[in-house]
Amino acid sequence: MSDLTLFYQQIAEKKGASDLKKTATSNPEWGIYPDSLHDSEGTVLFMFRTGAEKKLVAAGNSGKIYNELTGVEKTQNDLKIKECELTVENSKVIRKYFEFTNPISLAEYKTTFGLGDRLGLASPGHLKLFKKYPSVRPVLAQQSIRELNLTGRDYGQVLADAVWAVFQEDYREGYGADGDHLKALDDIQMALDYGYTMITLDCSEHINNLSSEQTAEIEKIYQSLEGREQEKLEKQFLDKTFKLKTGLTLTFTPEALKFNVAIYQQAINFALKVYNQFIKPLQGKIDFEVSIDETATPTDPLSHFFVAEQLTTAGVKINSMAPRFCGEFQKAIDYIGDLKQFEVEYKEHTKIAEHFGYKLSVHSGSDKFAAFPVIGRESKGHVHVKTAGTNWLEAVKVIIAAEPSLYREMHEFAFKHQEEARKYYVVSADPKRVPDINKLSDKELARLMEEDDSRQIIHITYGLILLAKDQNGKYIFRDRIYECLRRNEELYNQFLEKHIGKHMELLGF
Repeated sequence: MSDLTLFYQQIAEKKGASDLKKTATSNPEWGIYPDSLHDSEGTVLFMFRTGAEKKLVAAGNSGKIYNELTGVEKTQNDLKIKECELTVENSKVIRKYFEFTNPISLAEYKTTFGLGDRLGLASPGHLKLFKKYPSVRPVLAQQSIRELNLTGRDYGQVLADAVWAVFQEDYREGYGADGDHLKALDDIQMALDYGYTMITLDCSEHINNLSSEQTAEIEKIYQSLEGREQEKLEKQFLDKTFKLKTGLTLTFTPEALKFNVAIYQQAINFALKVYNQFIKPLQGKIDFEVSIDETATPTDPLSHFFVAEQLTTAGVKINSMAPRFCGEFQKAIDYIGDLKQFEVEYKEHTKIAEHFGYKLSVHSGSDKFAAFPVIGRESKGHVHVKTAGTNWLEAVKVIIAAEPSLYREMHEFAFKHQEEARKYYVVSADPKRVPDINKLSDKELARLMEEDDSRQIIHITYGLILLAKDQNGKYIFRDRIYECLRRNEELYNQFLEKHIGKHMELLGF
């Protein structure tokens, strides 16, 4: 008898879920994920892995879920069994019968953490960690349109991967799904149609990147406002001093008002349109984040207030806002800048957010270890931190450890194509500072993921690596990357727990 045959026999004998879980836990060589054992109307479901392949099993056809799942049927000792691929369609069946696998609004939770899983393999490791942090809620499905294009995935697949992870780990605390950095109305509707519970509105295309010295251009934009709008803004802000309940005092001089109108007014009007068209009709089921961080210069606290005051006065329920903080939040490396200045300004941004009752959102939050103590202390846990690329780099570490020859190929490709990748990301990486990989032993390769320049180059080229094809149209790296990570799932989980765990510890969660 095969291992699973013995397990099926126990299911046929009507063993209880707790007994089945104990058996699966005691026999890890079977490849069964013990926490994935669930029951629906007499049908026992569980996930198992053999080699690099992971599947869902439905055993016993007495329930509706058995018939609705798509898979290959067989019979073991009069027990009907269906082995199912982890497809988007099957994930929808799981969501139908297991409510906890659906994403939810996280508005009621103070502390949330975004986890952009670009490969769809990191969420089980993330959830193992988040079970240790019950006060923090994860946003598992978090992708921008740019990231979808660079990884060859869509919102349905991203959400399905999160669903399978939640089912596998039996995570019942609630998770979010974020349509991240969305700019187009059609994309917002698409994310909502797929069941996403958070929209991060990227206002960058409606923000004028002007400096205060460009007075002529600022005056031109200000005078181009319709008379009623200009009158309304002057009545609301001109020469007014706002004393916030959090102790911050802000004053709008004529110059400050014109400056902020010129830069942000179009973005404010865009956010109002999106909220009223998409978010408000869903009556609190969707978390709304306003992103004004994709700008040429940091967001002054006065500007932050200017945006928030107008939106909230107009009835917009903001769940989180992402200003651009001083210093540099570059991809995959630590904070660059004056930490004392960051602390001063972050305190003011926090007071504004607290005044209006929403969370500050820290974008490009991966690996900003120097800034985390300030963020955690000043936010008092009322914050949303977004990470993404760090999970890809932890996957690369697994490849280095398990298949160094594959990494060498990826490394060579990445450095050859890095200029193309720089179109999408602002980084300071200098390839001249990266050691010659041909002079490094396999054991020495791991150091490349600890050095800023090599980290950033591998980080920004993930899409090019994943989508690269040979002359026959076959993926050069993608299939081998997935194969390696699936075969080394436990190692990937360990790396993720350690690395994201460091984020949580330094943030004081």
